[in-house]
Amino acid sequence: MNWKIFRRLFLLLVLVFLYLPIVLLAVYSFTLSTNIGAIRGFSLHNYVTLFTTPELTSMIAGTITLALGSAVIATILGTMGAIGAFYSKKNVSAFITTLNQVPVINADVVTGFSICVLLVVALGISKDSYIPLLAGHVTLCAPFVFLSVMPRIKQMDSSIYEAALDLGATPVKALFEVVIPQIIPGIISGFSLAVTLSLDDYFIAMYTKPATFDTISTYVVNATKGAQTTIKTALWALSTVIFLIVVLVVLLSNLSVILENVRKKKGKKKKKGHLEKGGSRAG
Repeated sequence: MNWKIFRRLFLLLVLVFLYLPIVLLAVYSFTLSTNIGAIRGFSLHNYVTLFTTPELTSMIAGTITLALGSAVIATILGTMGAIGAFYSKKNVSAFITTLNQVPVINADVVTGFSICVLLVVALGISKDSYIPLLAGHVTLCAPFVFLSVMPRIKQMDSSIYEAALDLGATPVKALFEVVIPQIIPGIISGFSLAVTLSLDDYFIAMYTKPATFDTISTYVVNATKGAQTTIKTALWALSTVIFLIVVLVVLLSNLSVILENVRKKKGKKKKKGHLEKGGSRAG
């Protein structure tokens, strides 16, 4: 009994450490307070500032555009890499999987600095072209897409691709009409993770971004070093909006999984009912 109480208290403590700071920011984002400590009346001033200040709206739009663009490229590369590794020989597959682990384990600051040295210093590509920034985020996200897609591919019957080829399909047609549909959940999961990683990145963006461009992460860090008070408090509202969007996405994804399971159970019951009716008629 004591062990059960301890586990519940530990879980409660973890939840408090995870969500209490976010809840505090959310509460203060609806007040006139300029510092955490004293609550000064209800207000939507921070949200008005967030969505009407050109500096903030352009920063948010740029961050979202970068996240979606890099996530699309990373999803394509990560998915193709996972499929290639799965259908390669055992030694080649193990080599590709091992190489994929390097960016995952490697520190972001090392990845960002390395890309800056390679593209900006060695190849002379200007940061103003956004190519180093995009390349850095793709490098960050693609390995995680690989890891999201690979389990789905391993759950798939490896012979269906060869069967499609035997039935006359071209390799490209077999890939897009047989293999890809089987791993769509993994691709969606990898894309979502890539978007999240890009939105959250700070170190790679700091090394590779143009001087006039800021992501949410770099802007927030710089804002704590001397931005106007109205901008700082508007970032509380931004944190709240991001958290609510994440919660909504998680709820919708879980709801879709529940509905899919319910649909499958209904399908199995109908199939079972048809089989029972058919057996009774035969008898």
